[in-house]
Amino acid sequence: MPEIIPAIIAKDFEDLKNKIKLVEPYVKTVQLDIMDGVFVPNITWRNPADLANLETPLFLEAHLMIANPHQFLNEWFKSKVERIILHWEAIQISDFRLRISDLIQEMHKKNKEFGLALNLETQISVLDDFIDKIDLVLLMSVNPGFAGQEFQESVIPKIAALRQEYPDVKIGVDGGINLQNVKKLVEAGADFLAVGSAIFEAENPAKVINQLKEAVR
Repeated sequence: MPEIIPAIIAKDFEDLKNKIKLVEPYVKTVQLDIMDGVFVPNITWRNPADLANLETPLFLEAHLMIANPHQFLNEWFKSKVERIILHWEAIQISDFRLRISDLIQEMHKKNKEFGLALNLETQISVLDDFIDKIDLVLLMSVNPGFAGQEFQESVIPKIAALRQEYPDVKIGVDGGINLQNVKKLVEAGADFLAVGSAIFEAENPAKVINQLKEAVR
């Protein structure tokens, strides 16, 4: 069954802990949305060392919406995060792009899963050289940076094209996902859905999570 993953935008570590505890009984994974005010205009909690003080049974993934992410990877390697998702568009140094295969190998040696996120305008062809090495692809269905943005339908044919081109790749979708569109994303080929405001701005987050799970069952 496709997985519903709460996407957490936290202003500080206390906010992060509270939001994790809010959804902890209902999911297996949470996504930590990390923003630096440079790659995207928003700024969030972003200190991986804090996670040493976090007790949770959940699988943690970090979605790094930050400029020059290679400068900060060692900090995330040392953390409790088990999956790290970088943005293709944030990797601005051309030789670093050529070394992505080496980076993936390094992450796997540290028992971290590696994912690449693509913005709406980025073509899936950028994945051709290393699609067989990455653990997942995260397709954005909004412009990254803020919760509550309007879902962009153009991601649906992109999901379908990626699924057709690479039948075995794990595909996630992130941005503007709710009960009205979640089923269409799964039908197009999505394996997991990162859901933020639809869960955390709801009066009853647990109810929404269960409704989302039921919608994709």
